[in-house]
Amino acid sequence: QVQLVESGGGLVQAGDSLRLSCAASGRTFSTYAMAWFRQAPGKERDFVAGISGSGRNTIHEESVRGRFTISRDNAKNTVYLQMNNLRPEDTAVYYCAARDSGWPGRRDDEYGYWGQGTQVTVSS
Repeated sequence: QVQLVESGGGLVQAGDSLRLSCAASGRTFSTYAMAWFRQAPGKERDFVAGISGSGRNTIHEESVRGRFTISRDNAKNTVYLQMNNLRPEDTAVYYCAARDSGWPGRRDDEYGYWGQGTQVTVSS
């Protein structure tokens, strides 16, 4: 069982940066693959980025590649999403998710644990 708490969202202008954090409870954090998803108003929840339990392997959705970077610090039980050059279309609620497997997947049904979400709003 793992509990996730996101932080770091906010209102920024296009071109700005934000870093989201997701703090996880539990002693076996490094055994969980982690991911960030986002959901814009009226749209489905979409995969953004994922990272393996060790942190050595990452995947990023094409529209954020080169702008967003997922990372983790297993000593701090925390996963991050560094978001640079933000665009208005990045506006969404961002969710942290954990998968009881060492390898990240792109489907939300692969993840059994979710945070409450943090709002990111990018103005033009």
